[in-house]
Amino acid sequence: MAAAGERVTSGWFSVPDLRLRNHRFTVPLDYSLSDPASQKISVFVREVVGVGKEELDLPFLLYLQGGPGFECMRPAEAGGWISKACEEYRVRGTGLSTPLTTSSMSQFKSAEKLVDYLKHFRADNIVRDAEFVRRRLVPDSRPWTVMGQSYGGFCAVTYLSFAPQGLRQVLLTGGVPPIGSGCTADAVYRACFDQIVKQNEKYYQRFPEDIHIVQEIVKYLAESEGGGVPLPSGGILTPRGLQLLGLAGLGSSTGFERLHYMLERVWDPILVPGASKRISYVFLNAYEKWLDFDSNPLYALMHESIYCQGASSSWSAHRIRSENETQFDAMKAIKEGRPVLFTGEMIFPWIFDEMHALKPLKEAAHLLAEKKDWPPLYDVATLKNNKVPVAAAVYYEDMYVNFKLVMETTPLIAGIRLWITNEYMHSGLRDGGSHVMDHLLGLLKGKKPLF
Repeated sequence: MAAAGERVTSGWFSVPDLRLRNHRFTVPLDYSLSDPASQKISVFVREVVGVGKEELDLPFLLYLQGGPGFECMRPAEAGGWISKACEEYRVRGTGLSTPLTTSSMSQFKSAEKLVDYLKHFRADNIVRDAEFVRRRLVPDSRPWTVMGQSYGGFCAVTYLSFAPQGLRQVLLTGGVPPIGSGCTADAVYRACFDQIVKQNEKYYQRFPEDIHIVQEIVKYLAESEGGGVPLPSGGILTPRGLQLLGLAGLGSSTGFERLHYMLERVWDPILVPGASKRISYVFLNAYEKWLDFDSNPLYALMHESIYCQGASSSWSAHRIRSENETQFDAMKAIKEGRPVLFTGEMIFPWIFDEMHALKPLKEAAHLLAEKKDWPPLYDVATLKNNKVPVAAAVYYEDMYVNFKLVMETTPLIAGIRLWITNEYMHSGLRDGGSHVMDHLLGLLKGKKPLF
């Protein structure tokens, strides 16, 4: 493998109104090891500028995507926040770094060795990778601006904690983390279950006919052989698996509509009189694509670990759900004539039995859930003395990053300026990117008054 620090840069190429080029860096997997023969990974950086600005000495903006385990979008044309950012920045984003797929992770001969590898893929090492790249890519190693969306915002706050010297400004969009010690996932899920119930109520108010449809699906699944029906990839769709549709359906601006339209095609038409009722392949295929566990297994494996510092998660969402099982028991809801509630951004141990792509990762998932020696992700003392300008878009009805928990964190970050809005949900940067970007930059530049 290439030596650490090696960089490969492509030539410029074009999409409408933008110019792009790619950089690849070889970086150490474990920064604590000085052995040149130690394991390394490839970190990919895509640079985006406005047409004609390739040679201008513009400040750099690093975009950290949400997740964990989801790559940045590929720019196909100018638009949204990218166009706004390219007015004054050279934008950097990632998306093709060493990929962790079900197939690539099968190279590890034991779950223990896989976990030893995966432990390096949290915010602390993302910050180390970012600093590695900044010192080699930015002229004179100048500080850069970081914009973090969702989990990318969590990473940006870790950046503020451990490497503030690398930061010029920080923009957070739906990404202010809980920064307490131990396993803050417990606090997250206790708060988020309340918001999920509200999102379910709003969904069924908009589409009341779906109450019966979902109840009918749950009953059909429960009465099927094995308690569910086969999925195209080889997994099984069960009532509790069906409830996972809330993960994407209840938390984004068009999620309600997409979920409703998906449910419209749940049943095969009866073409031959007397044929049995069946869930359609179209629905089953859409279900698997909706969850994306096959293409992004890192999300399922690492999601709860992003909340852990010196403590194990012990399947936090599963434990906290048991405290709310009266509300979320699908069969109980049907018996009592209540709507079946969807769940939210939660990973449960049983998905590693029911999702085909995740089955080989089951043992590693359990080891990660029980791992206790997670290193710190935040330094409260440093954050309280923060000197880096920070602006955050806080979405009042955010299903993923709970508003109450955000308001507990923000007083601990000195100088942070907040824009609290219910105009957008968690997907605000995607839905109104230019407006969100403009508002946050306005806060940092003093164009928005202090209240």
